[in-house]
Amino acid sequence: MTVISTGANPSRLRAWISGFLAIAMAATVGSALAFQYIGGYIPCKLCYEQRIPYYIGIPLMVLAFLASVLRLPSWISRGLLALGGLLMLYGLYLGIFHSGVEWGWWPGPTDCTNVAAPVDTGGNGVLDSLDKFVPPSCDKAALRILGLSLAGWQAIAALILGAIAFKGAFARD
Repeated sequence: MTVISTGANPSRLRAWISGFLAIAMAATVGSALAFQYIGGYIPCKLCYEQRIPYYIGIPLMVLAFLASVLRLPSWISRGLLALGGLLMLYGLYLGIFHSGVEWGWWPGPTDCTNVAAPVDTGGNGVLDSLDKFVPPSCDKAALRILGLSLAGWQAIAALILGAIAFKGAFARD
C-alpha cells in the first residue's frame, strides 16, 4: 500500500520529498530553538554548530521543491537533494561527535569547557556583567530523553533526513 501516489511523474516524487525535508528540517531546528528560548536550555558551541546544516538545508530543499514543481531539468532538483543529503551527513557527524564528547569518548574543543570561573573585577558596568555569563560546557548533556542527549537525537534526525534526501536524489526517473 502506498501512502503517497506519485503516479508516473518522478518530479512529483521529488517535490514531495523536498517539501517534506524542508518542513522536517525546519521542525528539527525549530525544536532546538524551542528548547533554547522556551525551555531555557542554553546551547553550547557544538549545539550551535549542529544547527548550521539545517539553516543551509532548509532553503536548499525549498529550491529543490520549486525546481520539481516548475518541472525544471531533473538534475537541478536531484543535485539540490544530494546537497541536502550531504548536509545531513555532516549534521550526523556533528551529532555523533558532540554525543561522544558528552559521553567522554573523546575530547571536545578546547574553547568549549568551563574550566575557570570569570574573574570579578568589582565594576558594575554592562561589560562587567557580560563576564559573569559562562556558556555551558560541550561535555555536559543538559537533558537526556530516553537515554540520549539532544545531540544524539539530532544525529538520528540527520541520519533519517539524509537517507530520505539521497532516496530522492538517486531515485529512478
